[in-house]
Amino acid sequence: MHQFHRAGLPPGCTHRTPRFRRRPVGYHPPVTDSSSRSDEGLLGPCGPVTPEALDAVAAATARVLGEGAELGDGQRDAVLGALVDDCLAVLPPAAGKTAVYAVTGQVLGGPTVVVSPTLSLHHDQVSHLVDAGLRAEILNSTLAKGKRSEVLDVFGAGDLDVLVTSPEQLARADVLDALAQGAPPLLAVDEVHCVCDWGPDFRPDYLTLAVARRRLGHPRVLGLTATASVPARGEILELLGVPDACVVVRDPDRPNIHLAAHLVHSEDTKWDRVVREVTGLAADGAAGIVYVTTRRHTELVRDRLRDEGGGLVATEAYHGGMKAAERGRIQDAFMAGEVPVVVATSAFGMGIDKPDVRWVVHGDTPTSIDAYHQEVGRAGRDGQPATAVLFHRPQDLTRPKLFASGRDAGPEALSTVLAAVAQNPDGVDQGSLAEPAGLSKAALSRAVPALVALGAVRRLPGRRLAPGDALGSDGSDGIDVAELAAEAAGLVTRRREREVSKVELVRRYAESTGCRRRTLLETLGEPRDEPCGYCDECDAGHPGDPGDRSGLHEEGVRQEGDPVPGEAVQHEQWGRGTVTTVAEESVVVLFDEGGYRTLSLPLVREKHLLEPA
Repeated sequence: MHQFHRAGLPPGCTHRTPRFRRRPVGYHPPVTDSSSRSDEGLLGPCGPVTPEALDAVAAATARVLGEGAELGDGQRDAVLGALVDDCLAVLPPAAGKTAVYAVTGQVLGGPTVVVSPTLSLHHDQVSHLVDAGLRAEILNSTLAKGKRSEVLDVFGAGDLDVLVTSPEQLARADVLDALAQGAPPLLAVDEVHCVCDWGPDFRPDYLTLAVARRRLGHPRVLGLTATASVPARGEILELLGVPDACVVVRDPDRPNIHLAAHLVHSEDTKWDRVVREVTGLAADGAAGIVYVTTRRHTELVRDRLRDEGGGLVATEAYHGGMKAAERGRIQDAFMAGEVPVVVATSAFGMGIDKPDVRWVVHGDTPTSIDAYHQEVGRAGRDGQPATAVLFHRPQDLTRPKLFASGRDAGPEALSTVLAAVAQNPDGVDQGSLAEPAGLSKAALSRAVPALVALGAVRRLPGRRLAPGDALGSDGSDGIDVAELAAEAAGLVTRRREREVSKVELVRRYAESTGCRRRTLLETLGEPRDEPCGYCDECDAGHPGDPGDRSGLHEEGVRQEGDPVPGEAVQHEQWGRGTVTTVAEESVVVLFDEGGYRTLSLPLVREKHLLEPA
């Protein structure tokens, strides 16, 4: 199954301001067949593609992949989409995303800027590009000053095909000024889910990419990832400043991975079962990853595996607090098969393409379905059977809800903050801005990512804020302070709703009472009519009712007119939305303007609260 959808802009329309508009959710135009063409061209996933562009794609594909090579269906759809408009491509792991931006850049002409999250990915991607005969370079913190200047000069002169860099580099004014000289036609963001997963928290420079794009002359945006649920797609595009971009989605299912989840009610019981599970899975030397959420847990599980596994399980712990050299040593040992088991936080695995990982175990409940699907997807990349096991302790899901506590910053409070920042061009202490605006420091901290993404403020060292490009007393870029504040407040509210909903969607998956794969895929926006037959619920004879896709046990009763996942609906108060999941007593709907809402299914039936849209 694959889907294309866009939000109603004419083909070829680009965005000239950082303004954020809500894009409709759940709109899926007819799927086009990108394998056929006529003399008039082709109706691609995001609009018409001319015959000349199709010929250019064929020539660029030959240059990047070799004579006679062809793009896969997902690759081709992503390229054709990005040739027409800004595009988010959600493609399966190992789909060849490097070729997508390389071919697109060749057709658009001029040097391409690629944002990639890790140093190891930088080197891998440039190595592949150079092997394909392209002129590619890295720009990151590892470069000596002389080499750095050389790379920027070559890019500015138009003598590079691809520059692979980090969001931290694109947050630097000197880098943007130098890159703008090359007039890049394409800004590609690899592993684009990092924009919403990492940006608001520990890599805030991801939030400056919308600003960087404007400074680079509004190049076409191409986001690439293997996982993005419907709400994540909306958040990614908002933060990139292209909320109406075309979205190309290919089936995220990994049918070779057996899915299972086990409910546990105490911390000690959970770790006992994790150790037993991993010891069994790794008994024959099969490689795997144990994911946990804290640094302490990586060491706890590693030590218990070493002690209780009788020395049979060679295990290392991996987390972001380790020195880079030690992380590199562990990753290299895992890739080489010298250490078959790594106990890690989410810091491990980005760019890991080890085909023979046979299992992934989650000792802690993940914070989102997107993160879970990404991490599970590191198993079985060779297409052979693999196993994914989640140990779920309901109490673990209370921690992400901390984000939802307290009052959000409203437009008036943020107007006060922006007015104060505007008066301090050299920067002002963030903490000093909260009390005059009537905010807690926590509420202001939650709002700062939105202000950064809009270009209203810039972060300076020492938790200081300075005016951004979009902030000025005269309302530069046509946006005044009040409007900026209102847009920022809207982003904060929507992020809160998404954070709360992430918890509920993870819980729904972990506590599913029907086909677990169907529940997972539905939360990722891919409805399924049939149970998979390859998960613990199907194994136990509890696949649910294939007709209603509600995840009910066999005794569950579906009534005529009940909502089903993927259905577009209308609510009197919250407007248009898309049904995400349906359980025995509840239905979760993602509303275009109101975010996620969990409704009582009996009440929906009684009051007819949801009508077909």
